[in-house]
Amino acid sequence: MPGPRPPVPPPAGRARIVLAEVRRDSRADRTRSELTQQTRIGETLVSGLVRAQLTLALRLSLLVLIALGGLPWLFAIAPALGRTTVFGVNLPWLLLGVFAFPFLIVVGWAYVRLAERNEQDFTDLVQRPER
Repeated sequence: MPGPRPPVPPPAGRARIVLAEVRRDSRADRTRSELTQQTRIGETLVSGLVRAQLTLALRLSLLVLIALGGLPWLFAIAPALGRTTVFGVNLPWLLLGVFAFPFLIVVGWAYVRLAERNEQDFTDLVQRPER
């Protein structure tokens, strides 16, 4: 039975040279700790994110309310428009029954995309290095 093998020396000619040590970002660490410890500054940052998300939700809700809720008023104000037919289907049925769903899908997609952008901006703010 052979004995233990001797350690293999590193290849000749290769050496690890470190020019600068990586320093941790003290501001980003401080901001993260303020968020986790729920200090006043952390609460302010989080409330800013919540406010931005709420503003986005209210704006898109208002868009949907005006676009879809305004159609019945439009047809009540202009009855001739309500009696218009397109491809044999009354225009109100076509707009409210068919085109409303793609509109809602687009609004939902836009909400998710913009909400994720708000969250990314928040993350960038928290992790931004001190200048």
